[in-house]
Amino acid sequence: MAESLRSDMRGLSPKALACVRASLLVCAAAIVLKPDAAHADPSDLPPEVGYNYGAIETPRVAAMNGALRAFANPTDSLFINPAGMPVTRVYHLGALAQVWPEASRQSYGAVIVDSVVSSARLAGGLGGTWTQQDPDGIDRTSTDLRFALAYPFSDQFFVGLGMRYLWLEQNGYGPLGRSIVSGGLDDENIVRGITFDAGVTVRPSPEFALAVVGTNLNNPDTSFQPTVLGGGVGFGTDVFTVEADVESDFTTWGSTTLRGMGGLEVLAGDFFPIRAGYRYDDGAKSHSISGGLGYIDRTFAAELGLRRVVSGDAVTAVVIGFTYHLEATQLTPSPGTGF
Repeated sequence: MAESLRSDMRGLSPKALACVRASLLVCAAAIVLKPDAAHADPSDLPPEVGYNYGAIETPRVAAMNGALRAFANPTDSLFINPAGMPVTRVYHLGALAQVWPEASRQSYGAVIVDSVVSSARLAGGLGGTWTQQDPDGIDRTSTDLRFALAYPFSDQFFVGLGMRYLWLEQNGYGPLGRSIVSGGLDDENIVRGITFDAGVTVRPSPEFALAVVGTNLNNPDTSFQPTVLGGGVGFGTDVFTVEADVESDFTTWGSTTLRGMGGLEVLAGDFFPIRAGYRYDDGAKSHSISGGLGYIDRTFAAELGLRRVVSGDAVTAVVIGFTYHLEATQLTPSPGTGF
């Protein structure tokens, strides 16, 4: 039958042959993506490991294992320290994707940060991320929206405030199936609320920076939105950055736990950042290492970050991102026309 089909296809024109091949690909995709065709096994990891404290990470943050509060660039800053947005004058549009294979998690998001338009140098950022975790297990889905403003009181002192709106559903069932004891809440939000972040960055010199950041400061008292206080200190030049951060988590594990992290970044050949990092998580009792690569020029950046837990619950995170530098195209309004 296969030989007969090949013989019949030999007589087709190139355009018709292309149509046949496209139809076969569509059919194959429909079979693969059919909802009841196959299901994966639930993740064996504790849900909190794959949830990663509700953090949204860019490739640079993941590659440096979170050690980036002091030297975050504007798009990183929306997610890790809003005070970093006005440090440089940019208008960046970005997209990111995260895949956690062992945790059966995937996240997709977009971000926009502007510190160019305002004549007062007020910077603003907006981002949104959709996440699905372990659809054949706990079946957790969330939407994370963020908005932040930051102001440079001087070239050495920056303050930022952020707001998050989180919708989260968990529709999975435990070993007793649809029961009050172990069932989920069908299509109902178990978390839906606003939290607030704040950050301060101090740069006594262009090469040296310190930062203090608080997340979920209104204390929603849930591990889905843990209250965390952290800080970082770093040293950086045009070709390398090194930073160490620490944060205290007051919510996730029922008592205060610490996370310590360090990261290194080197710019090779003016366009290729190479990154590495390490993190110890006292709550999860885990050690992880990370790394990443990228390409950056005046108008565009493409980056990849990887993290792997090497001691503790083994999990891998893969983060990719793309950023378009709109200010380099001269399409943005001049600062004099801003607010």
